[in-house]
Amino acid sequence: MTTLHAGEKAGVLAEALPYIRRFWGKVVVVKYGGAVSGDLASFAQDVALMRSVGMRTVVVHGGGPQIGSLMERLGKAPEFRNGLRVTDADTLDIARMVLVGKVNRDIVGAINVHGPLAVGLSGEDAGLITASARSPELGFVGDVEAVNPDILRRLLSEELIPVVASIGSDAQGQAYNINADTAAGAIASALEAEKLVYLTDIEGLRRDEHDPATLISAVSAGELEAMVDAGELRGGMLPKVASCVQAVRRGVGRAHILDGRLPHALLLEVFTNEGIGTMVMP
Repeated sequence: MTTLHAGEKAGVLAEALPYIRRFWGKVVVVKYGGAVSGDLASFAQDVALMRSVGMRTVVVHGGGPQIGSLMERLGKAPEFRNGLRVTDADTLDIARMVLVGKVNRDIVGAINVHGPLAVGLSGEDAGLITASARSPELGFVGDVEAVNPDILRRLLSEELIPVVASIGSDAQGQAYNINADTAAGAIASALEAEKLVYLTDIEGLRRDEHDPATLISAVSAGELEAMVDAGELRGGMLPKVASCVQAVRRGVGRAHILDGRLPHALLLEVFTNEGIGTMVMP
């Protein structure tokens, strides 16, 4: 671990100052994925620091790996169609237990080590996420129909950090498991966030998914759509790409895809000149 001298520490703080001024009072939505959950303490420290310098941060999370792990322990075999988990009633119960009862609690607890800052909720709370079934074949897999951000605005006005599990419900109270990337983008749009940040297990978008040298540092929404149409982007990145495009076209200032395995990835992106990962612009 590199130790900074006093002058170097002062330089870091001086570099961060204009970004602190710029983002003071601004909303930043961060999607924290199950694939990067190994360094939760570092992530929690970043979120607490962002709040301490005046940023209004909302964390949205999924938990696919954790859901799969519990299903296996319970002797239930996961089934996927086109990359989406088929979610029957039992699988939905497991997903709610994992997302709301385990992953959400872990993130809230890690942030609250730094003070009474975080509040956990799901999209079912206060009508936050209204959902509908994507298709009968997938069971209780939902699409976002609407976001009512009132509960988030109230929590943010109290200088709290909402931590949202990606479960929604329809008008009859039926719960649905929602892709966390999609949920984060919809919430960011509803809040007109300054930034939407995806923490994932890759350093950003690549033109060639197998070649790290083809990392895309900055790209417009239109360029991303053209890449998708040409088949240059595939697999698990597609929900993130679609969410980024939709978000920046609905009022979000910038969307970012970062390597969440990198310690303090959030701080490197928000508070340094170089930045990391991929930035998506309108």
